[in-house]
Amino acid sequence: VVYLVVFHLSFVMFVWSYWKTIFTSPASPSNEFCLSKADKEQYEKEERPESQQEILRRAAKDLPIYTTTASRAIRYCDRCQLIKPDRCHHCSACDICVLKMDHHCPWVNNCVGFSNYKFFLLFLMYSLLYCLFVAATVLQYFIKFWTNELPDTHAKFHVLFLFFVAAMFFISILSLFSYHCWLVGKNRSTIETFRAPTFRNGPDKNGFSLGCSKNLREVFGDEKKYWLLPIFTSLGDGCNFPTRLVVMDPEQLAVSSQNEPAKSSGANQSFPPRPLSESQNRLLASDSQWVESGPEEENVKSGSLHCNTSNDS
Repeated sequence: VVYLVVFHLSFVMFVWSYWKTIFTSPASPSNEFCLSKADKEQYEKEERPESQQEILRRAAKDLPIYTTTASRAIRYCDRCQLIKPDRCHHCSACDICVLKMDHHCPWVNNCVGFSNYKFFLLFLMYSLLYCLFVAATVLQYFIKFWTNELPDTHAKFHVLFLFFVAAMFFISILSLFSYHCWLVGKNRSTIETFRAPTFRNGPDKNGFSLGCSKNLREVFGDEKKYWLLPIFTSLGDGCNFPTRLVVMDPEQLAVSSQNEPAKSSGANQSFPPRPLSESQNRLLASDSQWVESGPEEENVKSGSLHCNTSNDS
């Protein structure tokens, strides 16, 4: 009875999370990131990259954008004709820009990103537990087969096949699941692991990391009772993400330089962040000064912590 309960419970959760991963549509940027008709026409008429960038900078001045391309240009998708939020990338397979894109997964025939990343993690976890349960329950019969204690029946082949398939999938999924657990702890996507997001002060692979606990909450939400259920509980809107960077106005910086440096932990971050004014935009403001955050357990002593959008592509 216990075997039946565990088997069906793990199987149902596996199928549920797999279904949600497949059929949850990838989240795309909102209309505020699209160019106006006038800006779009002007952008298409311009042939010089410098002039095109000036148009994009004008259009992006009120957007919460903090990352750029490696060449410090505004990230723009010519295919979707929109300014990319931070951590957003264009998927050539889906032909859309996906918020907080991690990768396009052929196993689910869908993009894994902000809208279904939690489901993907649960799918890996429950498939791992399911394979482990099958392999563990068949192991005793496999040992009997190996020692020739199993009766000579047609079940021999089934036992051998089932054990090797379950063990093979368990080992392969374990490596993938472990890798994504590490990514969640670091608050990185697969893309960001290979290409660090570029902020105003340069590339920073840990730019979105707020500490393991807060990084975990960003994906699974604040209420732990929903963590193991494939229902959407991720924090934020997919366009704005907290960062480890502190933006300070010149007066605050002058005061803090006489006392002690500003330190940020992101402890008081709220989701989703409030829209930023033009003077607060880290990417476009010319008079802002930047300070790296300190240890995550210390509080912000000066400056105000703001939030970020998706990565560059």
